[in-house]
Amino acid sequence: MNATTIGALLPAVPLLAGLAGLLLPPSPAGSTLGESTARRTAAALGVAGAAGALGLAVALLATLDGPAESSTTWIELGGLTVTLGVRLDGAAALVAVAVTTVALAVQIYSTGYLRQGPPDEPDHRYPPYAAQVSLFTAAMLLVVVSGDLILLLVGWEVMGLCSYLLIAHDRRLPEAPAAAMKAFLVTRVGDVGFLLGIALLGVSAGSFRIADVLAHDHGTATLTAACLLLLAGVAGKSAQFPLHTWLPDAMAGPTPISALIHAATMVAAGVYAVTRLWPLFEATPTALIVLGVMASVTLLLGALAATAQDDIKRVLAWSTVSQIGYMTGALAVGSPPAALFHLLTHAAFKALLFLAAGSVIHAVGTTLMSRMGGLRHSMPVTFWCTLVGLGALAGVPPLSGFWSKEGVLAAAEQAALHGDGPAPAWLGWLVWLAGLVGVAVTAWYATRLLLRTFFGAPRTPLAQPHDPPAVLRWPVLALAVPAALLGLAGFPGWFSRQLQPTPPVGTDAVSDLLPPDGLIHLTPTVLLPLALLVIGAGLAWAGWRRGGGADPATALGPLRPVFARAFRLDDVQHTLVVRPTTAAARMARTTDERVVDGAVTGTGRAARALGGGLGVLHRAALPRAAAAVLAGALLIGLAAALIGATA
Repeated sequence: MNATTIGALLPAVPLLAGLAGLLLPPSPAGSTLGESTARRTAAALGVAGAAGALGLAVALLATLDGPAESSTTWIELGGLTVTLGVRLDGAAALVAVAVTTVALAVQIYSTGYLRQGPPDEPDHRYPPYAAQVSLFTAAMLLVVVSGDLILLLVGWEVMGLCSYLLIAHDRRLPEAPAAAMKAFLVTRVGDVGFLLGIALLGVSAGSFRIADVLAHDHGTATLTAACLLLLAGVAGKSAQFPLHTWLPDAMAGPTPISALIHAATMVAAGVYAVTRLWPLFEATPTALIVLGVMASVTLLLGALAATAQDDIKRVLAWSTVSQIGYMTGALAVGSPPAALFHLLTHAAFKALLFLAAGSVIHAVGTTLMSRMGGLRHSMPVTFWCTLVGLGALAGVPPLSGFWSKEGVLAAAEQAALHGDGPAPAWLGWLVWLAGLVGVAVTAWYATRLLLRTFFGAPRTPLAQPHDPPAVLRWPVLALAVPAALLGLAGFPGWFSRQLQPTPPVGTDAVSDLLPPDGLIHLTPTVLLPLALLVIGAGLAWAGWRRGGGADPATALGPLRPVFARAFRLDDVQHTLVVRPTTAAARMARTTDERVVDGAVTGTGRAARALGGGLGVLHRAALPRAAAAVLAGALLIGLAAALIGATA
């Protein structure tokens, strides 16, 4: 089996598992906690689909010895060609392995985490949940391997639909459907731009095949407009400013879904799409400037918002917003390898953190850190795994996040000090300084989360927390390995070569975007982020120690509510967009009901009234009718006489 065949099968396996799972009936209501046949079948299909996809991804990584592509014409319409095919390279294979690894961990973890719904009742909606996770995975894999922009758009949109269904899974929570609708609508706003950008590129090139789009000589105006429109979709899917507001609210969904969205699917899709079309963005400095400014604002916004959250899942959600800012910042300064490297390490440690947080929530029954504390001794496995994940998030050496984040900062430093890359030097300064500040803030809120959750005195004395059962524990332990060690793969070698931008198929062109020393940058400047990390973590620890175990966030003072509400940008969005749209909708409805419908109804009523009046006259008694006829005749005669006299 060749690489292109494996690539074509990669999204097909979880797709078939998902479609088969959708045909299963829900678990019968009123059953005991014993698993129903439908639930067992759904779990088997979900795990088998993810495991099969992981096996294919590993096989693809092993057999792929260079860029490969295969396509067949699907539709030719009006001079435009749409193809069915795959476009494969080392980066696609590595991202596919990351997606399927996280998907398998989530499927296994979910069999235990979603065992119960309401108290003492099984989760009757688990079969469609498992099927939707498979479809979500298939959609992301389609984005990864697609060789045509239309196919990529199909996977892009199916992910949006699956996220809506999965965030709203627990319909007993009033905030879940609202969060699902918000995620769907906000991302759709960006997707309008993404669709228009694809249309511009396809019409310009006469084909939607990615190789044809990249090879075509687009006009400057067309290319700039298309790239800016594509960035709107990237901002929506990857939760970048100003379309970031949906991601923290999406925490209303089940915790395994949070891990899937944040680590391997939706938020990674935007970054991956830019790397897929990198030659277009490289030739468009305007788009890179917009991307860099957006990345810098998002990086700091997410980090500062994470400092004041009490919900452990929202801390991790805002950290994702910030970390995606590092990836898009690396792209803005011209380093797709650094962006992909951080994408892969982030997938490992963020999936680990969410599943570990799920174990804590499963044990104590709350997501609020103010009701946790003292879990270090009662949940040692979860504690150490969380420590690894938070260390990687903060960039503690030698954990994975240290190497990948240092790669981003090194690329920004090169762009700032030496003018390397396609963007202006001032943009490099902006991304570099934002990234350095982000290092200190990330270390601060990561330390706060660790202290508030696992140290100090228990704040829920009635709870009896303990490490989760094996079905929840083993996925967390498995993810701790790449979260700790994946960064070491960035040293010069095979892994680094896989993340180089792909030259056109059939050419020997080599990109100069990847430095000769690979993805690792051990220079004296590495001491600066390490010092900032120590300062950030030390300030959080000092605040906690000084307050006798109090929340370090109290040191934020009047800024705390501002950070907790993420600078009230959600309220701004509600005021500037939601309220005017709702008012316009109410006005349109009133106009339709009272003016349009009123005119139609009024015409009908007038016709009925006129007909009723004429009917009364026709049904008059004989004397009245005779008198009316006589009066009419007299009037006619009088009129005739007057007309004759005047003539």
